[in-house]
Amino acid sequence: MPSPLHFTLLILLIFLHHPISSNANLHKSSLLISQSLLQEHNNNNTPLTTYFEVNKPINPPTTNPCSSPILHHNFSFTYGKPPVLAHYNPPTNCPFHNFSKIVLEWRATCKGRQFDRIFGVWVGGVELLRSCTAEPRASGIVWTVEKDITRYSSLLKTPQIVSVYLGNIVDSTYTGVYNVELTFHFYPFEGKRFGDSVYDSVISPADLILPISRNMPLNDGLWFPVVNSSDVWVKEFEIPRNAYRAVLEVYVSFHENDESWYGNPPNDYLIANNITGTPGNGAFREVVVSLDSVVIGAVWPFTVVYTGGVNPLLWRPITGIGSFDLPSYDIEVTPFLGRILDGKQHKFGFGISNALNVWFIDANLHVWLDDKSMETEGGLIEHKSPPPSLSFISSFKGRNGTFLTTAVRNISSTGWVKCSHGNITTNSLQDFDFVNLIEFGKDGKLQAIRRDIYAKRRVHATCQSSLEYSFQLFQDFPLKLDTEDIDKGNGSYFSVANITMGFNEDRSSGSQLGFMNSSLKNLQTGQGYMFVQGNLVTRGLGSTQQVYKYNGYPDCYFRNVSSSNYTIIYDRTSDTCTEKWKIVSIERK
Repeated sequence: MPSPLHFTLLILLIFLHHPISSNANLHKSSLLISQSLLQEHNNNNTPLTTYFEVNKPINPPTTNPCSSPILHHNFSFTYGKPPVLAHYNPPTNCPFHNFSKIVLEWRATCKGRQFDRIFGVWVGGVELLRSCTAEPRASGIVWTVEKDITRYSSLLKTPQIVSVYLGNIVDSTYTGVYNVELTFHFYPFEGKRFGDSVYDSVISPADLILPISRNMPLNDGLWFPVVNSSDVWVKEFEIPRNAYRAVLEVYVSFHENDESWYGNPPNDYLIANNITGTPGNGAFREVVVSLDSVVIGAVWPFTVVYTGGVNPLLWRPITGIGSFDLPSYDIEVTPFLGRILDGKQHKFGFGISNALNVWFIDANLHVWLDDKSMETEGGLIEHKSPPPSLSFISSFKGRNGTFLTTAVRNISSTGWVKCSHGNITTNSLQDFDFVNLIEFGKDGKLQAIRRDIYAKRRVHATCQSSLEYSFQLFQDFPLKLDTEDIDKGNGSYFSVANITMGFNEDRSSGSQLGFMNSSLKNLQTGQGYMFVQGNLVTRGLGSTQQVYKYNGYPDCYFRNVSSSNYTIIYDRTSDTCTEKWKIVSIERK
């Protein structure tokens, strides 16, 4: 991945070599597909169209799972109503403490016309899945999300309340009802157990997971709704006094005025041109996480394009990267344990710089406990969290112009914890680099975006027994988006769109006992056009191509797939590694 020092130059060079091309206005109101398009091929003999997000298969063990049906519900008019609840009990047909993998399966069907809807699945207030629904067609669609939820295994050892919020509206216009089945699959353990070393304990699932979310009852999801830059939500929590490691897992999604925040012009541009109804506040957003009012971490999120975003026809049947399984983001809390091991209530806070209505955010606190001691102790050695370094350059005349935003952020912390494993010193580092270039042309009808987010997360733990553990994650989220609207009179316009986005990761983790490395290159491109009358898409076409390449441990996966107008043009997959990673076996005790 490129060095952060080269980001600004790299993006400017990319922009110069890829000039503006046509596309669709990011900030128009949501669009509906006309009835004539919906009724295409609509008859009783037409099979359901299968929508999917390209992802690496989970590849569970060969043994048959213990499967637990959790929920079967039809989500019709559920907007502004309480989440749907179900009772979860650990499976009784196999030992609940003996699972190597647990998989959440979400399967849904829908017919008719409907917007994309965000939804969440919580167990005991802990969020397991943040996702977006597919937009249906009259002949019907089906899609399945499978997510590895093994890291939540401690939560699933006891009976829990499952909450699912999917705010849907059904009336004479919005006719789509989402018919949902939610199932958990438990795969028995095969092979060796986790041992009792520091390394084994770190890579094993947490012993306790605390929900950092809103409490029920409520008429919404359990997420916190952040509506502006001064809106900070706080949740109190208390951890057991024998904790020796803690990681905060953050879920975040953006909607309404900030669904396309990466293309928002600054307020000065809107005011100067007397533009109303278009979101502003520029194109930089940062999720800020605090502990007892001290900033301990940040999230610069991947730009998920939902199934109704940019041009809805692009995402049929291949959906946008991350739209069916939004990524979560980990922040190491271990260096701060010494401040919260006192048996008292403490507070996590969440805010978002430059936010517009609305962002949904919550978190899960994963805690590892020392079963050989009643109390651990610790202390913070050093913590640095200066505000992000921001730069903004704008040049516009009338509704045409360019806006370049760059940002850099570094957060580091070091702390120690004394437990039965010894005295463990943990260093955590977060580095971010952001470049966003927007150009408006043709009196604001044409917009080009060149943007990249670079993030690095590093955790290094050293025990007095001289055993070390390290984890590194490098992420790169490039985006290229060109949009243009052509006025056709009588309240209609022709819109064309071209998008390229990527989700790239390099991971490395291990100790003296062995290292595991993996690399993901996930690139998606799309081209589409629409003719819009009012807020109805009366005709159009969307084509999408995607290349997904994962090399790592214990398997590899490659997929090259393309679609156009609901039809798969080609689809090639392989599980052969194109690169040989050096994997050192790790012996278990």
